[in-house]
Amino acid sequence: MILLLDIGNTSTKSACYNLKKNKILKISSYLTKDKNLIPKIINECKKNKITKIMTTSVVPKKYNFLKRTVIKKKIKIFEFKDKNILKDIKINLAKKNQVGSDRLTNAYGALNYYKKNCIIVDFGTTTTFDIADFRNIYQGGVIAPGISLSLTALNQFTAKLPLIKITKQKKVIGKDTKSAINSGVFLGYACLINGILNKIFHQTKKKYLIILTGGYSNLFKSVIDFKSIVNQQITLYGLAKVVKQNKRLFSEI
Repeated sequence: MILLLDIGNTSTKSACYNLKKNKILKISSYLTKDKNLIPKIINECKKNKITKIMTTSVVPKKYNFLKRTVIKKKIKIFEFKDKNILKDIKINLAKKNQVGSDRLTNAYGALNYYKKNCIIVDFGTTTTFDIADFRNIYQGGVIAPGISLSLTALNQFTAKLPLIKITKQKKVIGKDTKSAINSGVFLGYACLINGILNKIFHQTKKKYLIILTGGYSNLFKSVIDFKSIVNQQITLYGLAKVVKQNKRLFSEI
């Protein structure tokens, strides 16, 4: 069994992958800041008889610590941007090393799953927009502050504003502090998302399938002006596809 692992700034998602049957199984989620994250992953490896790990990570310290730990357990580990992982995706950027492996994995998963031009909007610690051309070209993207990050900043850097959980909002004008923040964040991000998508369509003059992923995908789907779908497993799918494309490295025979 192979472990697929997405180490994000806020959360870490894992899943067991059966290469022979091409099935993703046993999806789990952890807080990345959990001091017991690595022991939990090691326990998961032991319980599921994991021999190899395929990861995407934007947290170098966690990944490097994990790598040192699993090597001692004689488990092989690979990261999406490793040179020995052959991927049929072209990165149309001058500084290719600057793009996060999570964003490339999302693009890779979307292109292989949907076979068309895609914009992946990922509601994570940051809100990212990644543009993928159906010819297997990653064209770049947009990074905006994440929704939870914005809510936390409003709370921590002001004296009286509370930390709230946002909900769907129709009325623009808030009648109290909580509804005013909710309006500013929910409707503000709806305008941000629609505005950026509109500019991408206008600038590229292409049609795209819009894929929403991450914590707030379902909440925002209804207010996006363009046809979109939610796929919470697109990162895991991208990792599984990489494993399939590299059977030589991941063979368990």
